[in-house]
Amino acid sequence: MVCEKCQKKLGSVITPDTWKDGARNTTESGGRKINENKLLTSKKNRFNPYTTRFVECRICRTKVHQAGSNFCQGCAYKKGICAMCGKKILDTKSYCQSSA
Repeated sequence: MVCEKCQKKLGSVITPDTWKDGARNTTESGGRKINENKLLTSKKNRFNPYTTRFVECRICRTKVHQAGSNFCQGCAYKKGICAMCGKKILDTKSYCQSSA
């Protein structure tokens, strides 16, 4: 659960855009080169455990893999808060939630 303000902070997906108009991954726009080795060219996008670490959830202390998040998805849903900033999104007062 992410609020509308944090929606633009989310990273882009790896899958290609469905339409060529406005796509960033076509050869015409300069996004993708033909026969390029993705392993060598995408070093900035990969996770390096020696330089960066996963953030822990502020509630349950599990590792959070979403970039920029402070809470895991389970805790964010149970509390009704944004996973990135912690802002209250929905009222979970009348919800019947279990911890399992």
